[in-house]
Amino acid sequence: MFHGDAVVAELTRKDFPGQAAALRLVRATKLLPTTDEAAGVARVYVEHFLAPDDPVGDALHLAVACVHAMDYPLTWNCRHLANENKVRHLQAVNRRLGLMTPVILTPEMLILQEPIG
Repeated sequence: MFHGDAVVAELTRKDFPGQAAALRLVRATKLLPTTDEAAGVARVYVEHFLAPDDPVGDALHLAVACVHAMDYPLTWNCRHLANENKVRHLQAVNRRLGLMTPVILTPEMLILQEPIG
């Protein structure tokens, strides 16, 4: 599952290799809604310097993943999302908000994970 509104908006901001394929993939996947709760959590993340202040950027991606209790959101963004220092900070903020923190992985990290069982 992807966070629909923010992912589509981000993918259409500027041209990049593979854009059409990425948009087809996202549009063919179940999309998570942006809720008022997620928007509020995103504002808290920006206030706590977890992500830049961008209405459809990293803070909203994180908030939607946490509010919808995603297990493994995937990202190539190692600066603001798949970053151990940011994850520890996110865990502290989420504890105060009563939210679980998902395991944030890059696609490469997911592929390298040992199979369960």
